[in-house]
Amino acid sequence: MQRRRLGRTGLTTSVLGYGAGAVGGLMVRGSEADQERAIARAVELGINYIDTAPSYGAGESERNLGRVLGKLKPDIVLGTKVRLPPDLGRGDLGAAIAASMDESLRRLGRDHVDLFQLHNSITAAGGGSTLSADIVLDDVRAALERLRQQGKTRFIGITANGETAALHKVVDAGAFDTAQVVYNMLNPTAGGAPPQGMPGQDYERLLEHTRRADMGVIGIRALAGGALSGSEARHPVGIPAVDPIGSGPSYAADAARARQFEALVREGHADGLIALALRFVIASPDMTTMLVGTSTLDELEIAARAVAAGPLSAEALERVAVVAEG
Repeated sequence: MQRRRLGRTGLTTSVLGYGAGAVGGLMVRGSEADQERAIARAVELGINYIDTAPSYGAGESERNLGRVLGKLKPDIVLGTKVRLPPDLGRGDLGAAIAASMDESLRRLGRDHVDLFQLHNSITAAGGGSTLSADIVLDDVRAALERLRQQGKTRFIGITANGETAALHKVVDAGAFDTAQVVYNMLNPTAGGAPPQGMPGQDYERLLEHTRRADMGVIGIRALAGGALSGSEARHPVGIPAVDPIGSGPSYAADAARARQFEALVREGHADGLIALALRFVIASPDMTTMLVGTSTLDELEIAARAVAAGPLSAEALERVAVVAEG
């Protein structure tokens, strides 16, 4: 499997990463046997980046992943996150971040992770569960740097959700090594101009900012939470309802828009809607690794076959743009 440089970290990660989150749900609610088979197969396929977080199943993803990694002992790059509770006082941020790291390491059965990332959304003013850009660049960064100095993480990153201007401010500061970025056929605005009439958030070419900052980019929502399968059906292992991030007003609306791209499958640009969507994401040269969460082992195989077919052609990308315009 192709590997790409993860920004200034010096690491190289597989273009397809394994998302151990709650949307697909296998590492949260799957059987122990299937969880072990999935990670073993992912490594066999050449996947070397695995992403988790404490909020995935209230720690279940980390616990299950820790059990499997302890048994298989694969050579991987491992990332987890910290999500701070709403309206936490600034004086309490550092201690909360340190405690979250220690709890994650305990669940994972490790003394360090490769990448530790802020999971909260970033806004201008902060408030509620969001953090202001200034607090992220000051208090959060300082706390993450202390953990790096203690050897508990090698690199630090953000999840680039929130207000576009605030995200640009944090990225442009060059304070973090990586960013998790929403990028898919329903919302390609991190990479270019928004299609006419697009209902989602305009990220205003965020990938140009990460490129200038030499940040590694971890693509999230490549399938818009599953909507880019074109189906509203959910697997029992996955979460029953998925809220859109940056794409549209509802999962059903996203799935309906996704079905417009089936014309490209009929034209032969990809062997299915999921493959089309994944190959669209890896066609961006700014995308280091793309996370795909799974409910079944078959879904992992489908994602791997799509990536093996390579990025979409220039002709296919032009057609995606045309269809996206409606």
